Amino acid sequence: MFSGKTEELIRRLRRAQIARQRVEVFKPCMDRRYSETDVVSHDENALRSTPVETAEQILLLAASADVVGIDEAQFFDMTLVDVCQQLANEGKRVIVAGLDQDYLGRPFEPIPQLMAVAEYVTKLHAICAVCGAPANHSQRLTNETGRVLLGAADRYEPRCRRCFQPPDRSATPAAAPLSTHVPPTPPMEP
Repeated sequence: MFSGKTEELIRRLRRAQIARQRVEVFKPCMDRRYSETDVVSHDENALRSTPVETAEQILLLAASADVVGIDEAQFFDMTLVDVCQQLANEGKRVIVAGLDQDYLGRPFEPIPQLMAVAEYVTKLHAICAVCGAPANHSQRLTNETGRVLLGAADRYEPRCRRCFQPPDRSATPAAAPLSTHVPPTPPMEP
């Protein structure tokens, strides 16, 4: 969260519009944090979108588009992968924004699967709210336990690997910090 994913999506889609490409933008119906219909960044930049209940609806609604934008992709199910593949196979440029990890630090499907089949991947990082380092985790600030909990600064803050504290460290596969220590090279014998 707070890394500029939606901001970057909006920027890329606006450039496509400037290039006179037909652009269609979609978001999950459940995301009503800032607007019922618009895709809105935390900085309040907005772009008109079509809220959809399922990824399959995108296929029908994007039929005439040259460029398809999808925000908050982590709230769709795994069918989004096939939908994006089909759109791309039809010659459409598909731009997807979403979180790659949930609040426990686990992969947030379908983002890892989308990243695997994408031609290009841009991974953005926020700034850790604790220490200022690049942040790749979303620290949940409440005690709710459901995987999906819509919120902004009231419920989440960005954290780096060191400052991230998942509710149950044993539930997170890679909770321990990665070592950057390189053992010294043994001296060479003459």
